[in-house]
Amino acid sequence: MTETPAAPAPVALPEPTTARPEPGQLTFKAPRRGKPPRHLADFSPAERKEAVEALGHKGFRAKQLSTHYFERLVDDPEQMTDLPKQVRSELVADLLPTLLTPIVQRVADDGQTMKYAWRLHDGAIVESVLMRYPKRVTICISSQAGCGMNCPFCATGQAGLTRNMSAGEIVEQVVWAARALRRGELAGGDDEDHEHPLRVSNVVFMGMGEALANYKASIGAIRRLTDPAPDGLGMSARGITMSTVGLVPGIDKLTAEGIPVTLALSLHAPDDELRDELVPINTRWKVDEALDAAHRYYEATGRRVSIEYALIRDINDQGWRADLLGEKLAARGKGWVHVNPIPLNPTPGSKWT
Repeated sequence: MTETPAAPAPVALPEPTTARPEPGQLTFKAPRRGKPPRHLADFSPAERKEAVEALGHKGFRAKQLSTHYFERLVDDPEQMTDLPKQVRSELVADLLPTLLTPIVQRVADDGQTMKYAWRLHDGAIVESVLMRYPKRVTICISSQAGCGMNCPFCATGQAGLTRNMSAGEIVEQVVWAARALRRGELAGGDDEDHEHPLRVSNVVFMGMGEALANYKASIGAIRRLTDPAPDGLGMSARGITMSTVGLVPGIDKLTAEGIPVTLALSLHAPDDELRDELVPINTRWKVDEALDAAHRYYEATGRRVSIEYALIRDINDQGWRADLLGEKLAARGKGWVHVNPIPLNPTPGSKWT
């Protein structure tokens, strides 16, 4: 077992407006709300060119705009001096609208962790966490406002699903973090950081939401993160972790994409009896089905799978459950998986924490 640090405690957020789900209730279809403004990061390079041309401008302006946003991290039209003034104002207004408004920003770990709460265009709230570790910078991002998976020990799951996020909203969390790094807002730098500009090296889909339940936007965001600059941020797919509670069809779709991100399966129990309670998606796809899908992902990509296991005292931390988990993983082969035991953040009102 490889032990990892405890996840940062969530930022205190305003009370959700979505009705809380009944125990065990799953929500796959996001409630209908107004769509977010369209954004450059929602589009592939070809689609950006079409969007720019539809506004009456030359297609090459799309590449210029992408260079400013993804490579220079600029969305201020005044800084886009290679574009005619009238053109830049129109392109920014139409393709680089404000998607995230910070409403809470807190610093922890002597300035090496920054926690953000964002208000989206429709008032929905999401959060992300930027963290410095030795030789890497990681951001934990949200893919949905709320979550429909209803895990009883998770505050986000208990609040219910407000809506899916767009690819642009997902990507903007990472771009905002990159700007914060460029401004020197994250503490703990050293001489090497001055020689080589600090950048976000790892992105984990472990904030609000079940990313595989918002599949199209999440995959679109991953493509924008990994597209070579200036079409995207030019990140390595190996630095991106996709977490899931075990949506087996989604795992299989991700396998077929051929993008070698790291898959993290939030298991939390090796037996169906307990996991049915802890992770309600288990009533649809059982432990063995989720593990089989995770193993198929490993076989297709060669990427070792991470099993996330939140330790809950006297609930899922018995020795026999550890043995059962080991047996199930070993039965599928060697070297394909590692287990991360995670201390559980308390959730007010939850009997599990």
